[in-house]
This record gives sequence, structure tokens and C-alpha cells, in this order.
Amino acid sequence: MNALESLFILLGGLWAGTINTVVGSGTLVTFPILIALGVAPVMAVVSNAMGLIAGGISGTWGYRRELRGMRHNLVRLMPASILGGITGAYLLLHLPESVFSVVAPVLIVLALALVIFQPKLQQAIKVRRENAPAARSHDLAMVVLVYLAGVYGGYFVAAQGVLLVAILGIFMSGTLQNANAVKNVLSLSVNVIAAISYLLFAPEMIIWQIVGLIAVSSLAGGFIGARIGRKLPPVVLRSVIVVLGLVALFFMIQKLVAA
Repeated sequence: MNALESLFILLGGLWAGTINTVVGSGTLVTFPILIALGVAPVMAVVSNAMGLIAGGISGTWGYRRELRGMRHNLVRLMPASILGGITGAYLLLHLPESVFSVVAPVLIVLALALVIFQPKLQQAIKVRRENAPAARSHDLAMVVLVYLAGVYGGYFVAAQGVLLVAILGIFMSGTLQNANAVKNVLSLSVNVIAAISYLLFAPEMIIWQIVGLIAVSSLAGGFIGARIGRKLPPVVLRSVIVVLGLVALFFMIQKLVAA
């Protein structure tokens, strides 16, 4: 990996760490970069997920004030996220890579749709809160959906945060900032449990140079996202994510057709 390629990964990790803390979907920045550089898709997912743990830690720390009063929700939801992450990591490591090559473009389209329609999701969440404020917490549906988001995150990572914010915003008591803080913790737990699975069962899939570059830059990005990222225009964030996601989609479809 030459200096220019390393620089691209560093910049991608910085941006991903920032937007993961603010809105989620940072993988749709780093994943396309890795694919464009010729990294095998499954290796890209594994190395990227491990590198973004550092950004998850700094982002979670930056949102620690919004986590006050959320302990009960975390105790209930973290086991679901962890179990989902284990399930997703198992699927990633045991299904043939050819399956991932077919499924990944579909997941990218789903992730991009979530990013594009995030404002409408947030508006729907707000309306639900106003119309049915009592139906936000003790709901089995929230636990099940958090588990499914964990499966998605353990398998593909991208836009897991957007999914979680939508789920938590609808079912969990508190503000959207509280939901975002809890989202950071749950996403981090999925990435950590997935990373442990990779280390134990597929260390050959890990490209440590990529992990290191993304870890260093996403760590800084997480702090940036927690401090000033909320001031960035959402339309700018979404535009960059969509463009890079389309780049990844192009490269993956190109490889699929060539195969």
C-alpha cells in the first residue's frame, strides 16, 4: 500500500469516524475506498469494522452526557446487539464470499436509501412521539429490532447507526440526542463482538495496516463528530455518503459481472 492509498484511507477513516458519531453510515465512506483500492469485499468489511472501533470509543465518550439516565435501556438492549453482532459475524465468515458479493450491492442500496430518507424517518419519529408518547419504552419489538440491526451490523456494518437511531427514536423514551448516544454504544458493542469473532475464527481476513490507519483517523473523527460534527449541514453529509456509496456499488457490480 503506497503513501497515496494510505492517505485516502486516513481521510476516509477521519470522515467515517465523524459521521458515525453524528448520524451513522460511516462505512459507506471507508468501504468504497477500500473496494476501489482493490481490497476483497469480505476483507474490506472485516478490516473496516475493526478499525472503526476506535472511532466508536471516542464518539461514545463524546456523547457521555446524553447517556445519563439511559442505563436501563442499555442493560436491556446491549445483549440483543451483542447477540445480533455474533450472528452477523458468523454469517459473514461462514457464508461463501460469492454470497456476500451478491448480497452486498443490495445492502448498499438499502443503506443508501436509509441515508437519503433519514430526514423523513426522523419526522415520522417526531410525529409518533407526539401522538403516542406512552408507547415508547417497554416494547419487545424494540429488542427484536435491535437484534436484527445487530445482525445487519455484524454482517455488513454500513448504516447500522441509521437503523438504530430510527428504532430507538420510535420506541425508546428520551430525546433523539439520547437515542443517538445509545446508538453509539450499541454500534460499538456490535463492532467489538464482531472483531473478537474475526480474531478468533478468521485472522487471515484482517489487513492490519488498514485497521491501523482507520483506527487512528476514526479515533480523531469520533471526537470531532461529538464536538462540532452536529454543526455540519446534514445535506452535505448525506450527499457525500450517497456519492461514495454509489462508487462502491459501481465497483461491486463491475466485479460481479466480471466474475
